[in-house]
Amino acid sequence: MFSRLVPVAIAACAAVAGAAPPALAQGTAKNSTMVIGFGPGGGYDLWGRVVAHNIGRHLPGSPTVVTQNMPGAGSYVGASYIYNIAPKDGTVMGIIARDAALGALTGAEGARFDSTKMSWLGTPTTEINVCIANASAKVKSVDDLTTTELILGDTGPGTGTRSYPNALNALLGFKFKLVSGFPSSSDVFLAMERGEVDGICESLDSVNGKRPDWISSGKVRILFYGGAEPNPHMKGHPFVLDLAKTPDQKVEIGFLYAGQGIGRPFVAPPNLPAEKLKMLRDAFNATMTDPEFLAETKKAKLDVDPEDGEHLEALIKRIYATPKPVIEKIGKLIQ
Repeated sequence: MFSRLVPVAIAACAAVAGAAPPALAQGTAKNSTMVIGFGPGGGYDLWGRVVAHNIGRHLPGSPTVVTQNMPGAGSYVGASYIYNIAPKDGTVMGIIARDAALGALTGAEGARFDSTKMSWLGTPTTEINVCIANASAKVKSVDDLTTTELILGDTGPGTGTRSYPNALNALLGFKFKLVSGFPSSSDVFLAMERGEVDGICESLDSVNGKRPDWISSGKVRILFYGGAEPNPHMKGHPFVLDLAKTPDQKVEIGFLYAGQGIGRPFVAPPNLPAEKLKMLRDAFNATMTDPEFLAETKKAKLDVDPEDGEHLEALIKRIYATPKPVIEKIGKLIQ
């Protein structure tokens, strides 16, 4: 399926470039664009719109920031557009999948960008990924996953909805079965409600934001969670690193979930003039403490726990220094 997405991704990038608004093409400050690497309705779309709605106040001239959904290939389409085509004048930024940042490192087809050269602006939150199942599913706990099939919806390559289940099937012997073709996690949630799939591996904030009663009411079960490190708020739920049976598995699973520390990353094109990069990073940081932004995120049930662009840039460099055998193994498993 993914091989068919690659020419579509190239065409989409070219079409967007050709359709750039006059202000964007001329590099003026009248308008800015927030590229959202997914379709409407999911967690990335929500974060992208909330930041876009508020960041303009902190940019010179207070430009209008127009959102532009650019879905495809788990946000590789959007990331490739930002990296290769978008103007390097500070008028374009975007949000991409946290795991897409590892695409080039793992040799993923369609990842036409170098994450170590991308301009990292920051993330409004760090992430916890949960693998959940409908209460009606045959799988009741993480132990059942080694004996019983669980049908999950996935939103495409480069996302945790696909990469985590695929890799854990191979590393831990789980029996996840993936159904592809969903534009966003919201579409998977609808499919779960209809009984078309049994679950999803998705960000906790996305689940709580879109279906705030699911976990608390017992409509779904958290089978286990993953992140950069154990979270005290998830006490009582299995942590994915604790499921490793060997030291090697622990290193491999740790690399697999390294993207959770990247959160919901906002990026800009590479090789920005230093003053433009500083401008965007300062605006992002100011947005994270803006009372209007915080009120909007609270209303949307989004947890704000930001990290700045310098932190993400350093984290990406550390991730890309992972031993090559681990990178190659996990890279093959998540494609």
